[in-house]
Amino acid sequence: MKNFFEQIFRRRKVLPPESIKTAPLDPSSLEPSWHLEKQQTIAVGAAQSAGIERDHNEDTLFVLLSNATSENTLPDFGLFLVADGMGGHRAGEVASAISVRTTARLLTQATFLRLLENENQSNELPLQELIRQALEEANESVVARVPGGGTTLTAALLLYKQIIIGHVGDSRAYIINDGRSEIITRDHSLVERLKELGQISSEEAASHPQRNVLYRAIGQGANLEVDIVSHSIPYGGYLLLCSDGLWGVVPDHEIRRIIYKSGHPQAACEELVRAANAAGGPDNISAVLVGFPPK
Repeated sequence: MKNFFEQIFRRRKVLPPESIKTAPLDPSSLEPSWHLEKQQTIAVGAAQSAGIERDHNEDTLFVLLSNATSENTLPDFGLFLVADGMGGHRAGEVASAISVRTTARLLTQATFLRLLENENQSNELPLQELIRQALEEANESVVARVPGGGTTLTAALLLYKQIIIGHVGDSRAYIINDGRSEIITRDHSLVERLKELGQISSEEAASHPQRNVLYRAIGQGANLEVDIVSHSIPYGGYLLLCSDGLWGVVPDHEIRRIIYKSGHPQAACEELVRAANAAGGPDNISAVLVGFPPK
């Protein structure tokens, strides 16, 4: 088994970005009832469910949004987090909650509160480094306080007309725009690594017996490697954060269809959760959807 894992993780073969982009929807099939072109500010929705097969919810989400109302007010600010806990005796529930609270506290203190206090931010660390440090501290808190517990964590910070994402685990961030969806995070799972190495197909991964095994998560050890992703704002489009309870059972094309067909992002999130439960609801489900007006 040791040689098996050494073989997997010694080799590095990364799929080209275009391989995780999906085909566009037929514009005539979209017909959104909530038109982003009429929306002047950023809008957000969030929804959760324990699912059909689980007794309780170990996911945690967090949403904070402040819209700029004029050039003389605060800039648009958003902080959005999804964490999917794991571990027996509700350890996953506690781990996800601690990771989200720790990350949200550190990032709001370092960014939003300083904006409110009108402090000079010229000497601040880059936003990418702030997010990295926040997730590292969240990891330290979970390791110290929740033995045997762990969690995924995907955190998106919206500030200064950019989106910065810190990511560990297999919750996902998507950009959805122009009828297309793009996964902008990488699943830190065994089956995803096998797919990258060309050892299994996407179809085989979907039913692989170890598809839920993560090789990187909050709470797994003292040293944490955090993926950092920077993305421009998808004007007229969406940012979706979700746990595998959604993307694991609802295909990407159906996620897009629901988002474009729904009204406000809140209605879209509620419909996404219903779709995951209708598909069997084998896991906890969390979704955060941010809608951006046209530029």
